[in-house]
Amino acid sequence: MIGASILNLLYNNIHAQNPIKYTASNKGKFFLSWGGNRASYSKSDITFKGKGYHFTIKDATAHDKPKGWHIDYINPERLTIPQTNAKIGYFISDKYSIAIGVDHMKYIMDRNRFRTVNGFIDLPNNESGSIYNGNYDNENFFVSEDFLKFEHTDGLNYIYVEVARFDDISSLFNINNTDKFQINITEGFGVGGLYPKTNTSLLDKKRNDTFHLSGYGLSFKLGLNFTFFKHFYIQTDLKGGYIDLNDIRTTNSSNDNASQDFYYLQRVISIGGIFRL
Repeated sequence: MIGASILNLLYNNIHAQNPIKYTASNKGKFFLSWGGNRASYSKSDITFKGKGYHFTIKDATAHDKPKGWHIDYINPERLTIPQTNAKIGYFISDKYSIAIGVDHMKYIMDRNRFRTVNGFIDLPNNESGSIYNGNYDNENFFVSEDFLKFEHTDGLNYIYVEVARFDDISSLFNINNTDKFQINITEGFGVGGLYPKTNTSLLDKKRNDTFHLSGYGLSFKLGLNFTFFKHFYIQTDLKGGYIDLNDIRTTNSSNDNASQDFYYLQRVISIGGIFRL
């Protein structure tokens, strides 16, 4: 009994001098984050079809709509104005987490450009868009803003589930007290749906103005996580993937739709918190 008491006393004394760090284990922790992004997009072929028309604009280009450093990122009434990223997740082990997130990107097709157009337009003569009637056999056509405005600006909403791995690399920088400052590298894979509110003016038709499940996406990310005082972090991510929008609402008519697919790359900066309940 005396020997066991002495061993127990020594064990407790050692752990009192070297307490287990909060950051040494992640399993069972929750985390959430909020941030912003810049996005780039590959070229895509966009097909528009409906009653009286069916044509494809080939190699369309697009850009995002940056807000810059702005109060709107934290203004509850204007959170959808900038390009934002939100995520909440849970560590199922020390290294692996599962999360649900929303990437609110913005996609604006470049207008007033010459593009190759293939297909036909055959609208009734009493419609103003009938001035574009004709058969287009891979013709060089000026896509003006009067002919077409095509934007996912409210927005290109990617709602996804993500599995990610975290690895503490603090020792590479001679950081010993990770409860004060910790550096992690993280990689992840996600899959989800696209729920945009597409702003389209096509052939002078009245636009559709509702959110619509328009397709699916896949994503991959590589990031650095900087954790401060155990519970707060800043994370930078390079995130890329593939988006297939096979049912884009363009006008008030359910017969009218568009489709496109493309690759994208995001540069993301987020702030967040990590904790146990």
